[in-house]
Amino acid sequence: MIDLRSDTVTKPSQAMREAMACAPVGDDVYGEDPTVNRLQEMAAALLGKTAALFVPSGIMANQLSIRVQTRAGDEVIVESTSHIVRYEHGAAAALAGVQLHWVSGERGILEPDQVEAAIRPKDPYSIPTTLICLENTHNSGGGSIYPLPKIERIRAVALARGIPMHLDGARLFNAAVATGVPAAEYARHFETVSFCLSKGLGAPVGSLIVSDRPTVDKLRRLRRLYGGGMRQAGILAAAGIYALEHNIPRLKEDHEHARRLANALKKIPTVSIQPDRVDTNIVLFDVMSPRRSPAEIVADLKKEGVLVNAVGGITFRAVTHLDVTSRDIEEAGQIFATVLSR
Repeated sequence: MIDLRSDTVTKPSQAMREAMACAPVGDDVYGEDPTVNRLQEMAAALLGKTAALFVPSGIMANQLSIRVQTRAGDEVIVESTSHIVRYEHGAAAALAGVQLHWVSGERGILEPDQVEAAIRPKDPYSIPTTLICLENTHNSGGGSIYPLPKIERIRAVALARGIPMHLDGARLFNAAVATGVPAAEYARHFETVSFCLSKGLGAPVGSLIVSDRPTVDKLRRLRRLYGGGMRQAGILAAAGIYALEHNIPRLKEDHEHARRLANALKKIPTVSIQPDRVDTNIVLFDVMSPRRSPAEIVADLKKEGVLVNAVGGITFRAVTHLDVTSRDIEEAGQIFATVLSR
């Protein structure tokens, strides 16, 4: 089975498993797990921050970052199709008591003037805008990359208004590899940055939040409040260390595979796709099939050996990752052609 549903389906390699098995451990809630501490130090240095915190998931990383920088009743500016809006179960309202201000961007990318217009006036009648969240790469934008100059201009707007920024960088290293812009250069424009180990980097679980030391100290308490305190977590952190040491440059292969798949899909008459919009490892495409529902198309592809996700309307998503080979891409292209041409 060629699994293109997400880069979250990757499995740890044998070398990663060996690193996990040999990891020295301690009680991380006490700050005594040496492998977790090493991972956190690596992450902070890699993104040019002074401290980092290891957490179980990307959603927790985003939600802790929102909670630490807001108060109940505040408003947070987010892009309308962002992961925080679409895939985090209303957690910002449920857990932090904040309201999300949705602003629609092009492929998930906001313009600086849109952000500026969304900031509430400081008067007795308006809800205070206290955080701006961006996503890079943007999942629902098809792995679109936030242009660094645009981030810089949004940052200027935020600084002028005294508003901090958070980056949902779940796939930040995909952006860094695709553009050649160091992850730290993206990160320096944000008070908090989260990134996932369990997507293209291939670890089985875990995300990190990077920030300054005082903020991370507050985040550590909130992590426990949210039920994210882990004990001998070095076994998991070792996988993250291996991922950061070995799996960042190879993301380029995933991007190349995604472009090859997009070009194969473009040849199918029933498919609508723009291959030039495949920036990283996510391929979005539409299937014009009046006689089959999206669920039926997904089921037909599964029968032939390819897993994809329907993501709304007639749109489907395929994601390349380290468990998908060049040969898999060739075979998947043939299966798509057979199934989608029926």
